[in-house]
Amino acid sequence: MSAPVTVRPAVAGDEGEILRMIVALATFEREPDAVKATAQSLRNLLFGDDPKVFAHIAQIDGRSVGLALWFLNFSTWTGRHGLYLEDLFVDAEARRAGVARSLFQELAREAARRGCARIDWAVLDWNRSAMDFYASLGARRSAGWQHWRLEGEALAAMAAG
Repeated sequence: MSAPVTVRPAVAGDEGEILRMIVALATFEREPDAVKATAQSLRNLLFGDDPKVFAHIAQIDGRSVGLALWFLNFSTWTGRHGLYLEDLFVDAEARRAGVARSLFQELAREAARRGCARIDWAVLDWNRSAMDFYASLGARRSAGWQHWRLEGEALAAMAAG
């Protein structure tokens, strides 16, 4: 029988493991050089005086094997906050051990504690196994909606007017 999965909020000192999993996720998503975050920037953002970004760590036998990194968003339609899951990652050797499901259960509890109306996230269009997993949770694709982004030079140009 495998060891149970435990999930806890990230604490100062976890930033190295969080960064490791972010880099592993970026590599899985075919963007290994895209990560600009550092352990120090994560420490400041997650554990500073007024954090706006949060994380939960999944562990098996005390070893970090999964990450859910999230922040609050807002729906004018519901008039309530939502929880936006920015990153969900499980180490390859821990997949199919209930880690992702445990992370989602804890996020659902967090959303309930905060009075959130929903949890939102994005998935790459080629990640069929992730989509199948999300469907198994009862999640559904937000048909008709597309993610859009303003970044880099376009963001700088817009800010400059």
